[in-house]
Amino acid sequence: MEAHRFQVPSRTAKYCLGQVVRHRNRPFRGVIFDVDPEFANSEEWYESIPEDSRPDKDQPFYHLFAETEATYYVAYVSEQNLELDSSGDPLDHPEVGEMFSAFEDGRYFLAVPVN
Repeated sequence: MEAHRFQVPSRTAKYCLGQVVRHRNRPFRGVIFDVDPEFANSEEWYESIPEDSRPDKDQPFYHLFAETEATYYVAYVSEQNLELDSSGDPLDHPEVGEMFSAFEDGRYFLAVPVN
């Protein structure tokens, strides 16, 4: 009898680097600078989220340069809690310029490293 190989389908991220997104339930927006195909943060961080709003770990999670009207920070957000930001406005986050260069049509483009 021949053994069959089963392959677990990998999750494809809905959003990509440089896209500006906003949180569905919280008042912040940000630009994506890294993507984890599934949860890759600490268990302590995960347990700190109220149980009734804890996202499933088996989905992409995004690292964002995030901002509110009052502050700037780095956020780690599940795909289910994000949506595209349709404002077309750039972010003021001070770290954006370290990774991205141009802002065009509502998204950022990665800076090309100079050797």
